[in-house]
Amino acid sequence: MTADNYGFDTLAIHAGQDPDPRTGAVVPPIYQTSTYAQDAVGSPRLGYEYSRSGNPTRDALQECLAAIEGGRRGLAFASGLAAEDTLLRTVCRPGDHVVIPNDAYGGTYRLFSKVAERWGLSWTAAPLDDLDAVRAALRPGLTKIIWAETPTNPLLNIADITALADLAHESGALLAVDNTFASPYLQQPLTLGADVVIHSTTKYLGGHSDVVGGGLVVADAGLGDELAFHQNAMGAVNGPFDAWLTLRGIKTLGVRMDRHCDNAERIVGYLSEHKKVASVLYPGLDTHPGHETAAKQMSRFGGMVSFRAAGGRDQAIEICNRAKLFVLAESLGGVESLIEHPGQMTHLSAAGSALEVPADLVRLSVGIETVDDLLADLEQALG
Repeated sequence: MTADNYGFDTLAIHAGQDPDPRTGAVVPPIYQTSTYAQDAVGSPRLGYEYSRSGNPTRDALQECLAAIEGGRRGLAFASGLAAEDTLLRTVCRPGDHVVIPNDAYGGTYRLFSKVAERWGLSWTAAPLDDLDAVRAALRPGLTKIIWAETPTNPLLNIADITALADLAHESGALLAVDNTFASPYLQQPLTLGADVVIHSTTKYLGGHSDVVGGGLVVADAGLGDELAFHQNAMGAVNGPFDAWLTLRGIKTLGVRMDRHCDNAERIVGYLSEHKKVASVLYPGLDTHPGHETAAKQMSRFGGMVSFRAAGGRDQAIEICNRAKLFVLAESLGGVESLIEHPGQMTHLSAAGSALEVPADLVRLSVGIETVDDLLADLEQALG
C-alpha cells in the first residue's frame, strides 16, 4: 500500500495489517514468541527464526511506518534513542562529523555529547533555520549527517527541509529529520528531500502514553538494508506487544492530530493575550520567524506549545506545579495534556551547555480533552 493509491488515514489503518490469513482476524495477532519452529535445517518458515531478527507483529508496524511516511522501508526500535543510536552507528564511523540543531532535544544532545563523542564522532551545533550557519558548520569530507528537528523540542523552531536536503546532498551528507513533533500526518520529510525520518513512536504515533518505541523510515532501499543489519546486530528492537500497541495508536493518528491542533490553536490564542506570558512559541503564529516555512511544509502546526513566563523561572515552575488537568510529566503526544519545565525535566542534560533552554520556559503537550476545560486549568495555573 502506498500514498499513490490510498489516503493517509487508509494507510494508517490498513498498511501492513491485512486480516490474518488463517483465522480472518481483522487485527494483526501479537506474535509473543522468541523463536520459531523450522521446517528443516536452514529452512525457517516464512523466514522467521528468532524474534530479535524478525517478528510478524513488528513487521506489520514497520510496513505501516514506511507507508505513512512515504518511504521505502521502516524499522522499529525499543525507543527513539535506540533508533537514533542505530542510525549513527550505521552511517558514521569514528572520526566522522554530524551537524545537529543548536536547540536539539536533551536526550539527543546527551547521546552525542556523552556517548557518540566518546566513540570518536564529532558534532557541531548550529541554528538550522540559518543556512549560512549550517554551511559554515559543515566539514567537507567528514560531515556524514545533517541532523534536523522541525519543529524543534522545546523551542519549536522551524528548519526548511528541502533547503537542508539540498545543502546536505551538495556536501555528500545525508539529511535525517526527527519528525516526532509534527507526526507523518502533518509533515512527510522524505517527500521534501530528506533521506531518513526519525520517530519516538512513544509520542504521537503511539498516542496513549502506554508504550515506548522508536522508528526509522528511509527513502533508499540500500540504506534500509544497512539499517536492518544493524538493527539485528545491535538488538534494540521493540517487543511484539509494544509493536501491536503502536499499530493500534497509528490507526487513529489522523483524527487525534486534528483535535490536538484545534485545541493548541485555541490555547495559543489565549496565552498570546495573557499578561503573565512574555511570549508564545508556536509555528502557527504569524509572528513566528519560521511561520512561512512551516506553512509550506506542514499541513497544520501541531499540538506542542511552549511559552515564556513573564515572571521568570520561579513563575514558570509555579505554573507547572499549579496545573491540575495538565499533568506535570515528561513526554508528549498522548491524548492527555501534559505540562513541564524543560530546564529541569526533559532538557536537564543540556544544562550548562550552549543548548541550555531558557529557565522561564514552559512546554505544553496539548491533548484532546474538551478545550474549555484546558483553558480553565491554564487560567487557574497562571493565577
